[in-house]
Amino acid sequence: MFAKILVANRGEIACRVIRTAKALGIQTVAVYSDADANALHVQMADEAVHIGGSAPADSYLMMDNVIAAAGQTGSEAIHPGYGFLSENAAFCQLCERNDLVFIGPPVDAIEAMGSKSAAKKIMEGAEVPLLPGYHGADQDPQLLKNAATDIGYPVLLKAVSGGGGKGMRQVHSPDEFDQALAAARREALSGFGDDDMLVEKYLQQPRHVEVQVFCDASGNGVYLFERDCSVQRRHQKIIEEAPAPKLPDGIREKMGEAALRAAAAVNYVGAGTVEFLLNASGDFYFMEMNTRLQVEHPVTEMITGQDLVEWQLKIANGEPLPCSQSDLNITGHAFEARIYAEDPANEFLPAAGKVLWLQQPQASRHVRVDTGVATNDEVGVFYDPMIAKLIVWDENRERALARLDHALASYRIIGVTTNINFLRRLITHTAFRNEELSTDFISVHQSALFEEHSTPISLIAPVAGLYLALRHEARSQQTSRSSSDPTSPWHAVDHWRMNAPRTHVETIVVNDTELTLAIEQTDPHTYLIKANDDLFTVSGSLQGHDLTAIVDGHKRSAVLVDHDDSANTVISMFSDAGNFDFNLRPIDLGEEVAHDDGSGFKAPMNGTVVEVLVKANDQVAAGDTLVIMEAMKMEHAIKAPVKGLVSEIYYGKGDLVDGGADLLAFEPAES
Repeated sequence: MFAKILVANRGEIACRVIRTAKALGIQTVAVYSDADANALHVQMADEAVHIGGSAPADSYLMMDNVIAAAGQTGSEAIHPGYGFLSENAAFCQLCERNDLVFIGPPVDAIEAMGSKSAAKKIMEGAEVPLLPGYHGADQDPQLLKNAATDIGYPVLLKAVSGGGGKGMRQVHSPDEFDQALAAARREALSGFGDDDMLVEKYLQQPRHVEVQVFCDASGNGVYLFERDCSVQRRHQKIIEEAPAPKLPDGIREKMGEAALRAAAAVNYVGAGTVEFLLNASGDFYFMEMNTRLQVEHPVTEMITGQDLVEWQLKIANGEPLPCSQSDLNITGHAFEARIYAEDPANEFLPAAGKVLWLQQPQASRHVRVDTGVATNDEVGVFYDPMIAKLIVWDENRERALARLDHALASYRIIGVTTNINFLRRLITHTAFRNEELSTDFISVHQSALFEEHSTPISLIAPVAGLYLALRHEARSQQTSRSSSDPTSPWHAVDHWRMNAPRTHVETIVVNDTELTLAIEQTDPHTYLIKANDDLFTVSGSLQGHDLTAIVDGHKRSAVLVDHDDSANTVISMFSDAGNFDFNLRPIDLGEEVAHDDGSGFKAPMNGTVVEVLVKANDQVAAGDTLVIMEAMKMEHAIKAPVKGLVSEIYYGKGDLVDGGADLLAFEPAES
């Protein structure tokens, strides 16, 4: 086995590889960019080497820098993780020329599957079912548009060298084609250095089911069953599960055998994933083969009991497959939920920021957290916004789903907007529980998944009131203990008033709803809390961040954490009722506050301006795209809401912009 390996990646996948390597007694070397100097994967590794600037093009994609780091540390092999250089044939060749083992498939396999158009031709020869499409070398835009017409709308534009949903667009009519092609090509060129596209028939409401394969250098291959990855946003998966539910009879075996034929057709070695689209009648079609470990590999590990990174290391070391097909079995059911720094209510836009406080679910044989983020880490604009993968397992799907919901409720993050509440709504939706899965699940059930719920005053107010009372008491007692005169009446915390109840008043704001809380202490351990017109009798205790509240005889628990948001005090509350932030309304000192008049077009996130499609004094129509921004590998178009005039532009192509900054000035046309 290797004595030392270098992990040419970052974040949770680097941590994941390092963990298995350590278990096998292998020394590990991390590489890091300017932005990742204090990252968790750097701390976990035995050694770490700085390889460049924050942007991937200046660090993690700098092949020579990675090779140099391996050479200076005496590494014998390089594990590329996923993304970055993991499917880069040139990097694989560079490893070979420098006597480094590339922990992945051979160059020929990467090249064959790296081009989606070439891969389709190989799959056709291997008798793997294919979708109708155009996979040719001629990239003339009119030819691609004609091909789409011949195939029949809707079609899917896909980057030939793409993956992870980048460089991909659905097109439903010829009118949309030109703009979609331009956007897909721009995204593909930025992400992969190649803007060639293919055009395929877009199936309505298919499932996305993929098969994990492994092959050794002797030509042996096995499939470790399948994963359902249908629930996606922006063509990227957010919930995966294994095994895939409701598979028609015999399909598991047919898909597994087709996946092995696909691998054998390119003399594959190592871990690979063959992705299929599956329709309601049980027909499946080859999409692509990812020549690397997948983000969602943990669900396969949970149902098979195998460590796939360990398999990778052994096969790269020239060892045979650890198991034969007959040795592999499915046990139980597993889910993976991807925790992202993003705002589902704002088109899932990335949400950069600092993780001020983090509490993860307790790890067990049922619950696993793969992450590369810790408290005080910055979730920046340079990399994918995934914070962690939350993986759960149990004996069947129903029990695993219950575990996932509980684990999500126990995953608490302050400082960045996350998709945790959205994930909870998704997995508790009746259609998801009933295994009614498809790649357009979110759009089909959009109204329920994004439904605005009124603030549950009866759940928030008594808990918040008790917390504020106990918080005030604890702080007053601390002041008293540190005082030169602990018995001074000025340290009393009983809110004594002459000829009046012992009451103090706090005003909080929750989701733009203002609540006035009148908190009256009726005895040393009990409070009467009036919230607007509601009245609650509350008692309880506070230990650190953990609050136990007995509200009108009903015992409830919550976690509350104070933090500052600019000039305001913000308190985050995590409970079974959901996660809420509430502000303590500052004292009104009579100062005027400037208000935004709404005339500016603001950047929806921290990011880079990739295109400015208008000039100052341009007249535009409603719906015209004005500026395109990119952050964390995702594009967002700023459009004109109405007909009007662009009077001024504040940023140019390539500029870095803070979220909330005005991008341009816009004057609506008179109605």
